[in-house]
Amino acid sequence: MKAAVTAREVAEALTALRDDAQAAHLMRFFKTGPGQYGEGDRFLGLKVPVTRAVVRQARQAVALSEISTLLHSPWHEVRLAGFLLLVEDMKAVLPKRSDTPQRSTAKAERRRELAEFYLAHATRANNWDLVDLSCEYILGPYLRLDCNADIAPLRRLASSANLWEQRIAVVTTLDFIRNGIFAPTLELADRLMNHPHDLIHKAVGWTLREVGKCDRDVLTDYLERNCTRMPRTALRYAIEHYPAHERTAWLKRR
Repeated sequence: MKAAVTAREVAEALTALRDDAQAAHLMRFFKTGPGQYGEGDRFLGLKVPVTRAVVRQARQAVALSEISTLLHSPWHEVRLAGFLLLVEDMKAVLPKRSDTPQRSTAKAERRRELAEFYLAHATRANNWDLVDLSCEYILGPYLRLDCNADIAPLRRLASSANLWEQRIAVVTTLDFIRNGIFAPTLELADRLMNHPHDLIHKAVGWTLREVGKCDRDVLTDYLERNCTRMPRTALRYAIEHYPAHERTAWLKRR
């Protein structure tokens, strides 16, 4: 078993790798200026693979109380490390055929604990990358495996006034899509159809596109019913894998 790793140790490991020039670029890329969606966020200047490398050294050795400290950091990459540690914790308790009944029960309880912790800290995923790199790997398996794909928590998130919780709601369904479950994505796409923010339009279109990759007929049927009311960005994302002439036809219908 690994020795326990503290939030301070993780944060110090990340801070030692800081790159101020890259940080300036990331602050522009993630829209941290006044009035922008990432306003006020601070970056160490680390690319995701660098943060992942630090996480690999600490995975399954950081207590939830310490992860909470990471998630409340003012530094973007430190918060990302906290979410990636949760992803690693969830991976470790996914079911295996070799699990004994006692082990299966313990894993299920741990999945519930991790998912509830994530929901309690969801607003700390306060940019699109923090959402996209975490929710489908933490909430997704829990809701699918332990809640019979009950998406009541996702409906609550979709009804939140918080942009990032709303994005979590729809992006989480990527886990369902990979497992052949499409209804949650379609329902949340409907719920968020009239959302004013482009980041939600992109998320809706992205998840619909993934549905179409698995079952083109399901997506086509959805588009037949909804393409004329979909935001153009969402529609463009959803039809990316259609042949060029079909994409043109869908856009003309819009």
